[in-house]
Amino acid sequence: MTILINFLRSLALTIIFSFVAPLIFIGAVLVALSVISYVPGLQNLTGAIANLILQFLATFGGGSSLEGTITIGLTCSFVGVLFDTYVHYRYQILRLDS
Repeated sequence: MTILINFLRSLALTIIFSFVAPLIFIGAVLVALSVISYVPGLQNLTGAIANLILQFLATFGGGSSLEGTITIGLTCSFVGVLFDTYVHYRYQILRLDS
């Protein structure tokens, strides 16, 4: 029973961190571009890069960059769950072999 509880705790943490990590990364890139845009002469370049990033996110969100960000977060979360499940399975197999 304790193995199941540990697995579910690990799975919940994996879901949360795998979902939040890409959101923080995308947000940090957009904030960094916003801060860099205050440098004279870089307004057009950073604005164009930010616009391209938002268009890229809108591709995954059916026209909305927020939905695209959530879609990428959910996809990363799903991949994290698959990886965590695989690691748990391998741990169980290796523990039985030794």
